[in-house]
Amino acid sequence: MLLRGAILALGPVATILAGCGAAPVTAHSTNSMLSISPGASVIDTNCSGCNGKNSHGTPVHRFSATVPGGEAAAVTWSVSGGDPAAGAGNISATGQYTPPNYLSRDRVDVVVTAALKSNPGVRADSVLTLTPGFLQPLTPENAALGPGGSVTIAGYLAEAGGSNEIHFALSNTPIGDSGGEGSLGPVNCQRTHRAFTSCSVVYTAPPAVASTGVTYVVGSAPGSAARTETAILLNAPGVASNPATHQNALAFPTLLGSSGGNNNDFDEKGNTIVDCCSGTLGALVKDDTGREYLLSNNHVLARSDQASVGDTIVQPGLIDNNCTPNGDGPGTVPVGALTAWLPLHSPQTNADAAIAQVASHTIDPSGSILELGSRLADGTLASAPPGTSSSQGKGESATLQLRVAKSGRTTGLTCGRVTALDLDVAVDYYRDCAETKPYLTKTFRGQFAVSGDRFSDAGDSGALVVDSVNAEPVGLFFAGGIDADGVSHAIANSAADVLNELSGQIPGGSELSFVGTQDHEVSCLSYGDSSSSAAQSKTLSGSEIAKQQQAMALARGLVNQSAGILGIAPGKSTDQPGAPAVVVYIDPASSPNVPSSIGGVRTIVVPADLRAATLGSAPMIAAAGTTPQLSPSALATAIASKRRVSRALMQQNPAFFGIGVGQSLDDPRQAALVVYVDRNRMPSELPATLAGMRTRYIVMDRLHVTRSYAQAFPAAHHCVPHETGNQAADRLWIPQGIDLP
Repeated sequence: MLLRGAILALGPVATILAGCGAAPVTAHSTNSMLSISPGASVIDTNCSGCNGKNSHGTPVHRFSATVPGGEAAAVTWSVSGGDPAAGAGNISATGQYTPPNYLSRDRVDVVVTAALKSNPGVRADSVLTLTPGFLQPLTPENAALGPGGSVTIAGYLAEAGGSNEIHFALSNTPIGDSGGEGSLGPVNCQRTHRAFTSCSVVYTAPPAVASTGVTYVVGSAPGSAARTETAILLNAPGVASNPATHQNALAFPTLLGSSGGNNNDFDEKGNTIVDCCSGTLGALVKDDTGREYLLSNNHVLARSDQASVGDTIVQPGLIDNNCTPNGDGPGTVPVGALTAWLPLHSPQTNADAAIAQVASHTIDPSGSILELGSRLADGTLASAPPGTSSSQGKGESATLQLRVAKSGRTTGLTCGRVTALDLDVAVDYYRDCAETKPYLTKTFRGQFAVSGDRFSDAGDSGALVVDSVNAEPVGLFFAGGIDADGVSHAIANSAADVLNELSGQIPGGSELSFVGTQDHEVSCLSYGDSSSSAAQSKTLSGSEIAKQQQAMALARGLVNQSAGILGIAPGKSTDQPGAPAVVVYIDPASSPNVPSSIGGVRTIVVPADLRAATLGSAPMIAAAGTTPQLSPSALATAIASKRRVSRALMQQNPAFFGIGVGQSLDDPRQAALVVYVDRNRMPSELPATLAGMRTRYIVMDRLHVTRSYAQAFPAAHHCVPHETGNQAADRLWIPQGIDLP
């Protein structure tokens, strides 16, 4: 996923309208001829607390107007009041309100007015109170610390001026405010009318760490429901990792896994740069003559087909240099020249990849990647090239449950597991960083997916995915997002496909291979996978419980100890979070056939002993780490079934934007269709089986290479505005490296 940044100038101060003064604002939401709903609301600039979404899935606050009797009224909508600098926001002709990106005070009131089209003098008003939300997630978004280690965590409120500050708390969960390990120092905030409010806190790990686990530092905005967090991986081995290293300008020779991109990857309005994009310089490859190239995605190096051969590739990327291109100001260094890419528009290409010939003496010639090596004495991780000895630099194939690692610009070194193979996935591309100009939607075939908490995020685009056991290249990360339960899902091109297809773009028929060293282990940083725990924490509705009880009555006929079915219990599906299930306990020494559903309710198959199943003390899901490996024949059969139905399923139901083959989480003995579902276009039903296979549903935003994120952050502006040529301007300072949908 590409990371984007943007620019916002502090505009002229407007006249303070109703709602901006000290006196309270009053409004009349109902009269004898017209009513407006809701009559009063409180939301923030993130639209936390908003009551709806627009057609693009972006949060909006919906207003409606009715006449006596309850019929919809034909009205003209308008807003007034609001912030003296940022304005009142805007409202559409259908009553969908979007707040301004930032405020200049702690809270303001906006008056929303509906006027009858047939008689504009007839009006009804609603008061909407706005508070500043978060401008971005906390930075860093994740970090690893050993006993006694510390890290500074910073956050930004979408407020220029005012007196607010971020409240930081330790928690055992990403949304809590209690528990957690370690300690927080005093909060340090900086506030001016010319800069967004920034607050930081130093987190210190406990002096002893008994076992590896995650503690969260949760930031909350005053008067707002908005929260954002940093995940701290506390580990007994004492590994220290902070992704900020990957975002810095690096000394020569530059290490890979770092921020980089095309020097022309920015948007302009007139002669002013208003947005920019960046990703990760993933790996070093070479052709048969020994000539070396930087490897990353097309959308990172070649601007989604919008670039030209010879374009300058810089380190760090523009997002980490305040959107200032090389030549307009300091901060970046040219490290390569764009050489070739796989055209996204071509139906013959099946990877998002590009290469740039390395500039002399700029890139480490060994192909070393940040943190891919062993732990050093101070706890940090050494850089190291990928392993290439067992594959002769051609990489290896992904397999289900393979533990893989990646080193990327945004989340640094992280590990996860391959959870889907032979994945067909549709990815949206844009011509601009702000994603206002759609380019195309490309469907890639035969990709693989990696899942895990904090595995990847926007800006990690182009990172090399390697086998954690031997550091052999497995794939190239290019798209992904975070599902409705907070789990990262990364999509990667096969390493072999990337090399084969790019080799065809080099004149002379030269073949590419990865630059590397002897195979070696990677010091994996895994933040876990909360898929099961999140699914089990969901509450079932009354109708779902009733359906489950009916299925339980039918399932009692399955219990047959001599056949290996020991008992049943009511449960919750992990393959379809939020759906009821019947837990079927089986003798682990046998392998009884259990239907995938009973009475329309999914089944969960859990190995257990007879005593635990009888007494009701057996677990409700299969124990972690006990996932059996699918046989090659079972996997081949599942892939063949998936290929027969994938195209038709994605065409018939546009809510399905990806279909691959994985393992069922409800019955890990079986393969499952892994189906990615657009959470903004949820079907009324999600079948328990498709093509005769169990189904596992991943509910999330559609994939696009800038960001697909379950948390609500506005499409705000991020960097100091500047004209091309580095001309001076009076500007509002915005933090760098912001990553928003």
